[in-house]
Amino acid sequence: MGMIKGFMVPLRQIFKRKVTTQYPEQKRSKPQRFHGRHVLNRYPDGMEKCIGCELCAGVCPARCIYVRGKENPPDAPVSPGERYGFIYEINLLRCIFCGLCEEACPTEAITMTQLFEMSVTNRNDAIYTRSELLMNPDGTVPHPQPDSILVDKGELRLADGWMRATASSGRAAYEGVIAWTATAGVGTRPAEKGQSAEATRSPLPATGKSGDSEREAGSGKREADHG
Repeated sequence: MGMIKGFMVPLRQIFKRKVTTQYPEQKRSKPQRFHGRHVLNRYPDGMEKCIGCELCAGVCPARCIYVRGKENPPDAPVSPGERYGFIYEINLLRCIFCGLCEEACPTEAITMTQLFEMSVTNRNDAIYTRSELLMNPDGTVPHPQPDSILVDKGELRLADGWMRATASSGRAAYEGVIAWTATAGVGTRPAEKGQSAEATRSPLPATGKSGDSEREAGSGKREADHG
């Protein structure tokens, strides 16, 4: 009897609706905050957004980013700041695609796209350099692999889009508010679902005595609960 019950399990599965996606002919739609390949963006005037501050490398938990800044040439500046990212490398073999690099970036120079197909046959090819990461002046993004059934370069224009719901400063007052101060790369892109395209700021909570009183009230409540 037990053997019959065991055979009933696969028999029931045979007649159920198949849910397997026939990749790569069929591809599932990706969520709007999908973390794929990185891109170094430019301002609409062609200037690079990266200022070589190395914050992305410092915050990376996998230590996969290597950045070195260099002083901007006075006669031909590369970025609006005093420095620019002279060397920029990302080892995608170590990257965990957490997105902390784009949250730490003060100029929104680095974003993550929806392209995830980056198969290589040589480990050295998985180390993306500045020339492979940096957006072209016309808004296109270079990619070492040609367009194919696996690689859709159009996904390189679909940036991860928005920061996490709470800003990197950790202030909940920014929840639900777009954290971007400028559009990523060249051109514009629509807002994420549930958010407007206007980068407006919600009123910040009062600071000073009122903030201290709120913290004191919270600590008093915790003490009462433990008491």
